[in-house]
Amino acid sequence: MIRMTYAEITGDRLLALLEALANPHRLLIVSILSRERKYVSQLARELDMSRPLLYMHLKKMEKAGIVKSTLELSDDGKAMKYYELVPFDLPLNQEMIAKAAESLTIKPKGSGS
Repeated sequence: MIRMTYAEITGDRLLALLEALANPHRLLIVSILSRERKYVSQLARELDMSRPLLYMHLKKMEKAGIVKSTLELSDDGKAMKYYELVPFDLPLNQEMIAKAAESLTIKPKGSGS
């Protein structure tokens, strides 16, 4: 399990995690993958979502470190891409956010920094 402490979480990492989770489709993906890993076609059917759209969501989640993928061959020789959740524990409170904000490399427009 990835357990992030105050010292380990940077502003950019926190922003990537929150952006990756700030979507109802991605929350559903987390919910499904929290039970078991799935291959893309199976996950797309469960979500009633096109594979290209699903890949877009999974790419954002993988970049944030929330999911990981493996490519496996089925018994009949088909390549199957499986996704699984990377277990995480993110202690989110005002102190952690304030500390992480100090290390942001991406500054909001109009912040004067």
